[in-house]
Amino acid sequence: MSSSRWAAFLRGLNEFYAGPYRATLARAQRDEDDHFMLVVLAESLGVPDPAAYHTVELLPAVYEDFHAWHTRIGMDRSPLDHISCC
Repeated sequence: MSSSRWAAFLRGLNEFYAGPYRATLARAQRDEDDHFMLVVLAESLGVPDPAAYHTVELLPAVYEDFHAWHTRIGMDRSPLDHISCC
């Protein structure tokens, strides 16, 4: 079996097994991303965070998705003074 046919077969298997659950998996990934954002921004939002020293290094990684996150959770404006995206 050639490599292109093998790759097509693997794509077909992936579609067969993951296709019906695509929406569920996307929702789970979005929820996981929301929880990660909350953990990273907890100290900035006023929630005591014992791991704030370690999560502050992750702030640059969440800046790009911050606007989509705060509008998705129902905040019209940025809740943080040092991040103004709106």
